[in-house]
Amino acid sequence: MSTTALSGLTLSRVADGEMVDVGKALDEPGGPTLCVFGTYPADFNCIEYCQRLRHYMPTLTDKGVGRFIVIANGGGSACSKLRELVDLPDGVELLSDPAGEAGRRFSVSRGWLADDSSTSAYVKLLGMLVGLGAHYTLPSVLTGYFGNPSGKNGWIESALVQGTGAGRFPTNAVFAASDGKVVNKFDDLPVVGGWGRRPLELATLRLQNMVGISLSNWEELQPDEDRCLTQLGGLVLVDGSGKTLYEWRDNGICAVANFEEVVAAL
Repeated sequence: MSTTALSGLTLSRVADGEMVDVGKALDEPGGPTLCVFGTYPADFNCIEYCQRLRHYMPTLTDKGVGRFIVIANGGGSACSKLRELVDLPDGVELLSDPAGEAGRRFSVSRGWLADDSSTSAYVKLLGMLVGLGAHYTLPSVLTGYFGNPSGKNGWIESALVQGTGAGRFPTNAVFAASDGKVVNKFDDLPVVGGWGRRPLELATLRLQNMVGISLSNWEELQPDEDRCLTQLGGLVLVDGSGKTLYEWRDNGICAVANFEEVVAAL
């Protein structure tokens, strides 16, 4: 990708209100920079990006990434609430973009019937949930139920431990015991307990996210603009010269970047 499309776009950094030029941030010399173009704070994709980044951030740092940016399509208070709910590290610069402008400049999918102003954004969202204009939604959702023998569950386990510690339902599948050791009951499943990602493991996290984050905090996390309901997200990793090392644009709900591929690109 060319960072020219993002040149001159300034967004407020939630932590201190400082305005950040996104294009310049991606062009700054130094170590690699990772930028997530999130969706609105209550959305599955935005929540999962934050949870994946929280888990992979130490590995990415060890591989040389020096700056982490997450852009969320919400106001400052919604972004702050999201950071609190998912325990996003302070080292991540969280930028507020209520209009979703950064994502559109990055050419993310705007969703089903994006230019049809006569159709309710909520109707469009329902269509996307069954795959309309977001063809990888159903495969991404179903894999959460079926599991994957060669998948990776580290970020899922980390997110479930954090969510369970915060009291989000369900609280009895994966949790930290009194001695600090993680108890993951999916380990005990017959036959599939040794899979990389077990059946229902990711689906359990998504249930926790839906009930404990999205629905419970909808008033605080909902988008300011209806068009952001259907806009998807993406991710870019650039080196110190602005050269793209890895980029991704979501092709469905729950279809976000694979951070194992991000790590491999370094």
